[in-house]
Amino acid sequence: MISSVKLTASSFTALDLTTRKLPFSKPRFPSQPTTQNAKQSLNRSFSSQKPIYISSIENFALPTVTQKRGTECNAYEDDRSRPLEINIEFPDELTRFEAAQRLKIRIYFATWWALNVVFNIYNKKVLNAFSYPWLISTLSLATGSLMMLISWATRIAEVPNTDLEFWKRLFPVAVAHTVGHVAATVSMWKVAVSFTHIIKSGEPAFSVLVSRFLLGEMFPVPVYLSLLPIIGGCTLAAVTELNFNMTGFMGAMISNLAFVFRNIFSKKGMKGKSISGMNYYACLSMLSLLILTPFAIAVEGPKMWAVGWEKAISQSGPHFIWWVAAQSVFYHLYNQVSYMSLDQISPLTFSIGNTMKRISVIVSSIIIFHTPVQPINAIGAAIAILGTFLYSQAKQ
Repeated sequence: MISSVKLTASSFTALDLTTRKLPFSKPRFPSQPTTQNAKQSLNRSFSSQKPIYISSIENFALPTVTQKRGTECNAYEDDRSRPLEINIEFPDELTRFEAAQRLKIRIYFATWWALNVVFNIYNKKVLNAFSYPWLISTLSLATGSLMMLISWATRIAEVPNTDLEFWKRLFPVAVAHTVGHVAATVSMWKVAVSFTHIIKSGEPAFSVLVSRFLLGEMFPVPVYLSLLPIIGGCTLAAVTELNFNMTGFMGAMISNLAFVFRNIFSKKGMKGKSISGMNYYACLSMLSLLILTPFAIAVEGPKMWAVGWEKAISQSGPHFIWWVAAQSVFYHLYNQVSYMSLDQISPLTFSIGNTMKRISVIVSSIIIFHTPVQPINAIGAAIAILGTFLYSQAKQ
């Protein structure tokens, strides 16, 4: 879009303006104009008794991201040394837009990590006082579903346009999401938060193995090599974990496998569907809630929940109710922001962000819960996370 055309009146002294009006039409330039086209355009726009020559054309091609957007066209009469000042400047809208996008992504990432850290802290507090992970998982999904229904009813968020085919394709995604969610909650109930996230950093290994042996997908050699530090680091961290628990370990492993299938089903089922990341996760939460509720009742049941609730209130006081509400709200918010981030960035950038998220959760949980960590255990965790980073780079 042309923002300004600067014309200097003294530049037209050689023009015969006393006998007729100057026809001045809006200059039109093609996407990659040549010098000849520019000259013809100027000849059509200016009537002169003397020929006009193009002195210089600067930045006439489309600029790159780092270049300043602008087009300058200087011309002069053949017997005059003073050029006609004709500057056509385009505002740097692309640069401003990209800067705004980068700022938005940084805000998304910072919010995503912060919400995830808060969720893990409150989730562990709740599970330490209330040993019913199936109910806790159900409350997390129920709270998020209620929040989105209110947002749609009040028009805070746009109501998604879905059909029966959409829900059919979403169903396997919701099943995998439900299994992964419950398994991760069981893991954090039995072991330290840091240990759960160390094991969950091995998710790329499950992704490659499932894609290779079940889908027949081939990967470059560097991708397979990046799995070695992931598997080795997770193994080293597991065998040196002071509070190792097989149930907690298997919960994290099952969660990894379930989320891999969730991602595979999501890619296959959502092709051609236009729905925002926020609404997609909202629909996923609601369907997962419908799937999980009957199983939670069958495994634990209202009677066990009532006894456990009274015990938690008596031991932790009214703070326990706040912990439950906080972990449920923050669970939905951090997942919602992560899906909103995925709308704005590439899967590679998202994978790197997910790796950095785990580092922030591991470090913060060790500090807050005073989790004892041996040096060899910390080395194993570092190797696993480094392998995850190398994997994301190799996938590029």
